[in-house]
Amino acid sequence: MRGKDSWGLCRAFGVLMLAVLLDCTYRDPAEDQQYYLQEIQTLENYYSFLEQEEQFLPPDATKQEKTPQVPQATRERQKNAVKMTSKRKNAANLNYETLPATANNSNKKPDKSKKTSEKAQNGPQPGNGVHEAARESCPPLGLENLKLTDFQLHASTVKRYGLGAHRGRLNIQAGVNENDLHDGAWCAGRNDLHQWFEVDAQRLTKFTGVITQGRNSLWLSDWVTSYRVMVSNDSHAWITIKSGTADRIFEGNTEKEIPVLNELPEPMVARYIRINPRSWYEDGNICMRVEILGCPLPDPNNYYHRRNEMTTTDHLDFKHHNYKEMRQLMKVVNEMCPDITRVYNIGKSQQGLKLYAMEISDHPGEHEVGEPEFRYMAGAHGNEVLGRELLLLLMQFLCQEFLSGNARIRHLIRETRIHLLPSINPDGYDKASQVGSELGGWSLGRWTQDGIDINKNFPDLNTLLWNAEDRKLIPNKFPNHHLPIPKWYLSENATVAVETREVIAWMEKNPFVLGGNLQGGELVVAYPYDMVRSVWKTQEYTGTPDDHVFQWLAFSYASTHRLMTDASRRACHTDDFHMEDGTVNGASWHTVAGSINDFSYLHTNCFELSIYVGCDKYPHENDLPQEWENNRESLIVFMEQVHRGIKGMVQDRQGKGIPNAVISVEGVNHDIRTAADGDYWRLLNPGDYAVTASAEGYNSSTKNCSVDYEIGGTLCNFTLSKTNLARIKEIMEKFRKQPIRPSRLRRKYQARSRLRST
Repeated sequence: MRGKDSWGLCRAFGVLMLAVLLDCTYRDPAEDQQYYLQEIQTLENYYSFLEQEEQFLPPDATKQEKTPQVPQATRERQKNAVKMTSKRKNAANLNYETLPATANNSNKKPDKSKKTSEKAQNGPQPGNGVHEAARESCPPLGLENLKLTDFQLHASTVKRYGLGAHRGRLNIQAGVNENDLHDGAWCAGRNDLHQWFEVDAQRLTKFTGVITQGRNSLWLSDWVTSYRVMVSNDSHAWITIKSGTADRIFEGNTEKEIPVLNELPEPMVARYIRINPRSWYEDGNICMRVEILGCPLPDPNNYYHRRNEMTTTDHLDFKHHNYKEMRQLMKVVNEMCPDITRVYNIGKSQQGLKLYAMEISDHPGEHEVGEPEFRYMAGAHGNEVLGRELLLLLMQFLCQEFLSGNARIRHLIRETRIHLLPSINPDGYDKASQVGSELGGWSLGRWTQDGIDINKNFPDLNTLLWNAEDRKLIPNKFPNHHLPIPKWYLSENATVAVETREVIAWMEKNPFVLGGNLQGGELVVAYPYDMVRSVWKTQEYTGTPDDHVFQWLAFSYASTHRLMTDASRRACHTDDFHMEDGTVNGASWHTVAGSINDFSYLHTNCFELSIYVGCDKYPHENDLPQEWENNRESLIVFMEQVHRGIKGMVQDRQGKGIPNAVISVEGVNHDIRTAADGDYWRLLNPGDYAVTASAEGYNSSTKNCSVDYEIGGTLCNFTLSKTNLARIKEIMEKFRKQPIRPSRLRRKYQARSRLRST
């Protein structure tokens, strides 16, 4: 035994010396040492898949494969892509119908005769008919939605940490600065045919397809134009996907943002899958963002996976609903719960689609005095569809739980008038849904039919307020609340989306107290202000006078979400919000002028927040149950916050409600107003407050109101008496309107006659 141990030690020492020798021999002093250390450690896996003839390729052959001949139209498109300095502009101006059919981006059916001849020559080809079936049967493994951890992603080499394998996720977005820790792809350490990107599914999986993108960058153009696919059970012995007897070469990307799907000729069962780039954009580097389609096989012995599989007990319709299906679902919910629901529309989109909303209340169709109104909106960006589906699920859930006698839901519905608007931008959703959840990219369908971003399309009232504050016009000459909309914005020539105008009219019609607009692409709750106050700054904390209230409202959602405050979770793209408990001030994140949140706060009584409900804007249907479980409690808890603070009536001496009475809180430079019936709700954190109610023609009244930690609101009523001047005006108005009787006219005539006679 001792001799065997000695021999083992000698062999280990020999391997170590060989590694050092290789390092000293092949290292280029000008290169990064860490790069070559990584290459030596993975040397065996690196070359294990190479065919014999490829190891002795002449330099000219390698160069020729690196820059294959492509059609002239493709070359022109690649050159144009390099000139694009904005990825949004790049994605917005591309015409999906002009892409090659082999890129699988077109929704048109392929020519059957051509498809048959291709099958005869090269074996099965990826087609759109197979594409739909594969997407339904085998969903994404979870690179984009972070189901797969960073430890499950590997690569041959990397340029630097910020371009490591953990960044090779579909639709991942780069940071503001290039060359930082958060770049927009995996990029190989060098450009040759021996590079690979590997995914460890951690269990046997039936792989059916690969989706690729190029590097997300404002300045660089890097993408892979063709690649091979290999599978393995042990990450050592690899099987290359073939067409007949030759290796199958899959066509990759022709630009950096549009995802391209390639389906495998036949599903392959394995644990590992590798992508080996064979050619890349001639003026760029090997860079990829990837998603893998695959069905994990059942493994009853794997406790880790069974423990982390998400299940839900709610019997809801977990699917993506197009416009017709959304309308039908809302109708079904209304028929199930006719006593507490009402379906109505707030207007139409640019293409004439009605913007449907659902009201849930014990008296639908009317505002009840003393009952606050709450709203959820979703789909301002048409491609951020998770919020849309969450609101459709919430409708079903509230109806079912009310019918089943859930005391908490019954109390919420009886004490709150709830409005749910699932799709503000149905036109944009139609664009995104045409290519599906994985092939839409980051921006397709984001804007309205007119190319307008609704989230940034509201009037900029922040500048008006801050200019008035700098000139010391507040509060005597300029209000600190209910700021009027500028005249230029109301003109027909203003660049305002039809949908934006309809939402503004909806906001003004209903006395909303609290609201949340659901967005996607991140996991965080953003609260106003969304616009920075300092000139020439793009990021700066800019809080409202109700900053502490907004912080609590944001935390109430984030803290009850399953992932937002989890310090161990991976950041979606670049920003890590767990240090702020899953919340962020909008202006400190990135400035936005004319946001929904700022407009709602400055023009109405409603406190509005943006809730980013998931890293994946357009998750696969299979992920909807998990996303529902992640957000269900948060959606309910946030609605309950509408009852936090003070509430009451402002009446005159005769008990009649006074509309538009101003409610002021000492120390808070932001007032609200009463509704048409004289009732009001003022969101406040627990504490003691001096509250003043005032109205034109009435003497103001001040009370001390205490807010406790119980949700329900503190009752604080006001009775205002009219001022003396108002009383005099009222009496004079009565006399002016009082009709003159005939007897008075007769006496007046007789008096005049006597005067004449004398």
